[in-house]
Amino acid sequence: MSAHLTFPKGGVHPPEAKELTEKLAVETMPLPAELELILGQHIGAPCTPVVKRKEEVAEGDLLAETKRGLGVPLHAPVAGSIKAVGSSPHPIRVSAPSITIKTDPEAQAPAWEAAVDWHQLSSEELLQKVHQAGIIGIGGAGFPTHVKLKPPADTPVDTLLLNGAECEPYITADHRMMLEKAEEIVEGAKILLKILGIKACAIGIEENKPDAIGTMEAAVQKAQEPGFTIGVETLKVKYPQGSEKQLIQAITGRKVPAMALPSAVGVVVHNVSTTKAVYDGVVRGKPLIEKVITVSGRGINKPANLLVKIGTKVQDIVDFCGGTTEDLARVVLGGPMMGFAVSTLDVPITKTTSSVLFLSEDEIDTTELSNCIRCGWCLEACPMGLEPKEIGIYVEANRAEDTEQFGIFECFECGSCAYVCPAKRPLVQFVRLAKMKAKRS
Repeated sequence: MSAHLTFPKGGVHPPEAKELTEKLAVETMPLPAELELILGQHIGAPCTPVVKRKEEVAEGDLLAETKRGLGVPLHAPVAGSIKAVGSSPHPIRVSAPSITIKTDPEAQAPAWEAAVDWHQLSSEELLQKVHQAGIIGIGGAGFPTHVKLKPPADTPVDTLLLNGAECEPYITADHRMMLEKAEEIVEGAKILLKILGIKACAIGIEENKPDAIGTMEAAVQKAQEPGFTIGVETLKVKYPQGSEKQLIQAITGRKVPAMALPSAVGVVVHNVSTTKAVYDGVVRGKPLIEKVITVSGRGINKPANLLVKIGTKVQDIVDFCGGTTEDLARVVLGGPMMGFAVSTLDVPITKTTSSVLFLSEDEIDTTELSNCIRCGWCLEACPMGLEPKEIGIYVEANRAEDTEQFGIFECFECGSCAYVCPAKRPLVQFVRLAKMKAKRS
């Protein structure tokens, strides 16, 4: 086990609140009556449907594909019939184009058995399988995985990092995946290494998951193979340890330049659950049609780590978990630091949904915001060394387009600044607004 590593600048220590679910094994949620699949689940152009209303589909069938720009195909998570090709509620864009499937409860699901010896395939063949499986970054912004695995020729890569930090409060989905699917994650890491044509991989895990660290180390030892060097790195508990640039600096000591990709310093980063999806896509031929999410907070009767089909509605999850409590105050898709509050339970789970949080009055801060008191706490907390207070002040002065000088496009909206702000200013929302207006100017 390595020394406990971390990034040097900023960061915060919010209450972890992982005790609600960290000891709960992953449960498979029963199939809902219908699923709603958003067509734009990844960064890039939304998929174009290749199915029509009333058409019958089997689990794993192609539903939509990307014909231009970045993107990956979308597959049927269940067998059934196409109920609609229309739109569904969306947590950010209000509504979005979607495909609705009416589930056939009598259909036999494919076995998805491990049938492919990936060692016999070339890097290009493996990359093609990753693309065909519709895999994107499960733990982040939804960047297509096959694109990440083909870095620019002028930035050669020598290191693969697997992100098992899971630094956001409440979320324990990756933790459970490392405990329950460690061997598949390590095998997926070797597939990624072969695609990249490199040998070295480090798996970063925060020290508050000693069971995951031990399990992953045992899996690495068991899977030793000539040509691959895989190790586990123990990280200090500090948010946002799991951010790509912070993880790279913590483990390798390399600092990614402003506005550059990790490949600029010879690194590619993938989430551990994404790596498991790569194993499934390549070895089992199973596209990304389901994922493990954490259902937590004191506003839900039965917290859980759930394996759910992509397109499952939050309402169906609530019903399975015994309903909400009387003191439910807010529903958040994602973590409490970077997630989005939603006003309806009709929103569907996407490939990038890590958790659904049902927060009680005691778990949220409803303090009214006030003017900036220039205390400087946000500057100290920002892991990127930006000036969140100035961005907020400029936005309030209707000068959002002038905030590029304060590094708004380097901000990844981790929320550390808003967390420490004694004036409770919505600094992340200010940043998002500033980005929109700066892009238009």
